[in-house]
Amino acid sequence: MRPFSTRLNLGKLILGLALLSAVVALANTLHASYRVQREQLIGTTLEANRVYASKLAETTQNFIQSAQQQLAYSATALGQRTHDRGELEAEAARLQLQTNSFNSVLIVDPAGTVLATSPQSLALQGVTLNSRGNKDALDRREPFISDPYQSATGRLLVAISHPVFSAQGQYQGYVSGTIYLRERSILQTLLGKHYYRDGSYLYVVDRNGRILYHIEPNRVGQFAMENPAVLAVSKGHTGAQQVRNSHGVQMLAGYAPVPIVGWGVVAQRPADATLAALSTLMKAVIWNAIPLGVLSLLITWWFARRISLPLWQLARNVQNRDTGIAIRHVTGIRAWYYEVAHLKQALLYSFNLLQDRIGKLNRASMTDPLTGLQNRRGLQQGLEDWQARGQPFGIIALDIDRFKTINDRFGHAVGDAVILRIAQLMRDDSRDTDLLCRNGGEEFLILLPGIDTEASARIAERLRVQVAAEVFEEVGSVTVSLGVAHYPSYHEDPQQALRLADKALYMAKEQGRNRTVVHPAPERRGGA
Repeated sequence: MRPFSTRLNLGKLILGLALLSAVVALANTLHASYRVQREQLIGTTLEANRVYASKLAETTQNFIQSAQQQLAYSATALGQRTHDRGELEAEAARLQLQTNSFNSVLIVDPAGTVLATSPQSLALQGVTLNSRGNKDALDRREPFISDPYQSATGRLLVAISHPVFSAQGQYQGYVSGTIYLRERSILQTLLGKHYYRDGSYLYVVDRNGRILYHIEPNRVGQFAMENPAVLAVSKGHTGAQQVRNSHGVQMLAGYAPVPIVGWGVVAQRPADATLAALSTLMKAVIWNAIPLGVLSLLITWWFARRISLPLWQLARNVQNRDTGIAIRHVTGIRAWYYEVAHLKQALLYSFNLLQDRIGKLNRASMTDPLTGLQNRRGLQQGLEDWQARGQPFGIIALDIDRFKTINDRFGHAVGDAVILRIAQLMRDDSRDTDLLCRNGGEEFLILLPGIDTEASARIAERLRVQVAAEVFEEVGSVTVSLGVAHYPSYHEDPQQALRLADKALYMAKEQGRNRTVVHPAPERRGGA
C-alpha cells in the first residue's frame, strides 16, 4: 500500500477557516449592531423633534390667543366712548409697550385711515392704508390674523386685528398689532433661543408654506411647499419624517400645526449629527477588537499544529497494529472530516455568540436609552404577548406636570435627572411582572398584570404621593398627573384601553394637575 499523501495542509486549512469565521462573525456583528443602533437613533430623534415641535406649536398658539385677548380688551375700551387724538395715541402706546407681543400698533377708522400708531415714528397718522391686510380687516369686521404682506412702511409683517364697535353696535374701524418677520419680534423671542450648534434648528410657515421665521433671515418670506414636512404641516398634520433641506442636507424633521392661525412649526436636526456618535462608537469597537482578534489567531494557529500533528502521524502509520482502533474510526470518515467537525462546533459557538449579541441589541432596541424602561417597541411586544395569553391588566398613564418649565428654567440635564428619578420611583414601587414604559418625553405608562381598576388606582395614588414627597435636586418639588383604566374591562382592544387611560390623564391635567383620575368605567349591557 502506498503511503497516504495529500496536497492539502490541514493546519493551514483550520487556520484559514478560523480566520474566515472570525471575520464573518465580526463583520456580521458590527453590521447588525450598526443597523439596530442607527434605526434606534433615527427613530428617537424623529420622535423627539415631533414632541418638541408640538410643544412649540402649543406655545405659539397660546401667544396668539393672548395677543387676541389684548386686542379684544383694547377694542372694547375704544368702543365704549369717543376718544380724542391724545387718548387714541395713549391707548396705542399702552397696547404696544405693556408687553412685547407687537412690533407696532395701529388704530384705524372705517375708511382705512390711521388715527393713531405706536411707535409714532411710523408717521402713519392720517394716512389711508391700501394694503391687503387693511382691506381684509375692514371687509371682515371680525377678529382676524392676516397672511404675510408688505406694509405701507415697506416691512414684511403679519397683522392681528380686532374690530371696534360702539356701544350702539356701530362699526368704528379696528385696532391692529403687527409682528415684523424680518426684524426683532415676538417670534424671535419665542423661537430664536432654540438653536443648537450641531445644525439643528426650527422654522415656522403659514398655511401656504411661506416661511414666517427662520434662523437664516433671507429665507423669511420665501415659499417651501416642495419640502414634504412643510406640505404635511400646512395640511394640519402632526408627525416626523426624513427630508432634505434647501441646502441638500438630510434632516430628521418633526412638525406640528398651530390650529388657531394655520401656521406650522418644523424642528429638525441633521441626520449626520445624530449618527456621528454611532460612527465614533463603531470605530472604537473595531480598534478594541483587533488585539483580541490577533490573540485568537495565535491560539488558533497553535491548536492547528497540535491537531494536525497526530493526524499526520496516524496517516503515516495506518498499518501499525498498535493503531488498529484508531484506523477503524478513520476508515469510516474522510481524513479531514474530524477536524472539520470540530471547526463546525467552533463556528456554531461563534454564531451562537453572535445570536446572543444580536438578541442583546434587539433588547436594547426595545429599551429607552435614558431610563432603561421599555420604549414603544417594547410596550407593543408586551401588549401582544399579554393579549395572546388573555392577560388582564391595569393601566396607569403618568405625565410630569409642567415639565417644559423645568427644562426651560433649569436646563435639559436637570430635566433628564427628574425623568430618571421618577423612573426609579416607578421601579421601586413595581413588581417584576409589571411593564414600565417611557412613552415619550415626560410621559410614562405602567401596565399591571392581574390587577383590577381599584387596585390600579391605589397604586397610582401611592406613586403620586411618593413623587410629591420627593425632593429633586435643584428643582425641589415635582408633581405628576395620572390616569387609570383597565383592560379588558374598559375596552376589548388594548390600544383603546391605553387611550382611555390617556384621556383620564388629560382629565387630571384639566382638573388642576397633581392628581389621579380613573376613567369612568363603561356601562355593561345586561344579558337575557
